[in-house]
Amino acid sequence: MNLLKAITTVGGFTLLSRVFGFVRDMLIANFLGAGMVADAFVVAFRLPNLFRRLFAEGAFAAAFVPLFARELEAGDGADAEARAAARARAREFADQAMTLLALVLVAFVAVMELIMPWAMVVLAGGFDAVPGKMELATDLSRIAFPYLLFISLVSLQSGVLNSLGQFAAAAAAPVLLNLTLIAALLGLTGHVETPGHALAWGVFAAGLAQFAWLAWFCRRQGFPLRLVRPQWTEKVALLIKRILPVVFGASLYQVNLLIGTILATYVSDGAVSYLYYADRVTQLPLGVVGVAVGTALLPLLARQLKAGDDRAARNSQNRGLEFALLLTLPAAAACLVIPDEIIRVLFERGAFGADATAATASALFAYATGLPAYVLIRVLAPGFYAREDTSTPVRIAIAAMIVNIVLMLVLMKPLGHVGIALAASASAWLNTLLLAIVLVRRGHFALDARTRSRLPRIVLATAGMVGVLEVGRQNLGFLIAGNTAEQVLGLGLLVALGLAAFAAFALVLRAAGLKDAKSMLRAKDL
Repeated sequence: MNLLKAITTVGGFTLLSRVFGFVRDMLIANFLGAGMVADAFVVAFRLPNLFRRLFAEGAFAAAFVPLFARELEAGDGADAEARAAARARAREFADQAMTLLALVLVAFVAVMELIMPWAMVVLAGGFDAVPGKMELATDLSRIAFPYLLFISLVSLQSGVLNSLGQFAAAAAAPVLLNLTLIAALLGLTGHVETPGHALAWGVFAAGLAQFAWLAWFCRRQGFPLRLVRPQWTEKVALLIKRILPVVFGASLYQVNLLIGTILATYVSDGAVSYLYYADRVTQLPLGVVGVAVGTALLPLLARQLKAGDDRAARNSQNRGLEFALLLTLPAAAACLVIPDEIIRVLFERGAFGADATAATASALFAYATGLPAYVLIRVLAPGFYAREDTSTPVRIAIAAMIVNIVLMLVLMKPLGHVGIALAASASAWLNTLLLAIVLVRRGHFALDARTRSRLPRIVLATAGMVGVLEVGRQNLGFLIAGNTAEQVLGLGLLVALGLAAFAAFALVLRAAGLKDAKSMLRAKDL
């Protein structure tokens, strides 16, 4: 398994998904703006995604992948019969895991559908201040919530495919989500009560489409995941034992997001949407870089550690960190320098006005201060999960959650929704710092000579790019203030200028080089 190829595969499809995601969000901004319907849809969409990260991505990815990889690794280097037996055991374990997840989720979705009106009172209490807003959020949430069942099973299918070294299909699945939402918004608006209803039905349909997509690829790889009779086996018991602390840890992170959303409903009408649109912009580098590195790194580390190659595992994590910061630092800097230009060009049209642009740009600036930390968490956390340690990140998450909640309560009064975003960024940096300290103290991670040499150069290259980007912003402002075509051209020129400047500074300062990329592409376990 090649780390750079895996990262570029996941990152490439994630970039494609984010491009369609921006098209989706531009359409949402145009049709819904940042008012009542937009706020209601954001809550309805965030609710199943919140529990998806809790049930599937947070728990199953961290607990399931190392155990599944262990079964596969047992057949490596053996004869054909032993390899076949190892794959059969891995397939049986995956079937049991899927059955367990499906049973829990069906029950949970049914309960949530029944209690949704009361759940909305807790999750979006501030909506009561606007007549009809709470009822709309409840209706949209009931339509969209079954998405949780399908997308959680998709996450399990992705874990199987990633462990097999097949990253493309799982990475491409989110593209289906965005295409389905775009089609629903364009095709159903006018035929249902509001554009929010069109999007909610699109979310439901997207879950079905992604599940069918990955089911076909799992079958092609010889792992057609099936629902089987539940059995209490030693592996299932171990899976549950590993899941429980991760569920708790993931719930802490999701509680942070949930509390942020709840508090935003009390700040102002539109605050939830401002944070949503700003978060969508930061999700581009986070998804393309952070998610890609974390997705590729976990199964690789798990198999390297299972094989007893600690040196290779440390090397893989160093390369992942170096690669992540090489792409994330300039992206974060760009969001700090030109947040208004980014939001204006992407979203300011139709129901999304100048006031919404200013409010969203402020939130983007605040989120951008924590963007490198969010990505580093994705790089460092696999160092624990691959060693089947699911409890330490929980304790770290508790500390970060407490800090986040306190800072949100302190900052939201003077800074409004921007204070909520700043609190999230500060807690992410605390989480990153604590993860790194623990890994270093345990001897599981240390910056090697190459990384220690490259990081200051990456910072200097980013600083040089900031200077060039600021000059470009001042000279291209007339385009950003023009019509839509001129705005797109202006932002495109700014992005191209920033990329070219960073690439030039990085090459001159030797923060990166073509030889490094070629060697990483050739290396099997880097």
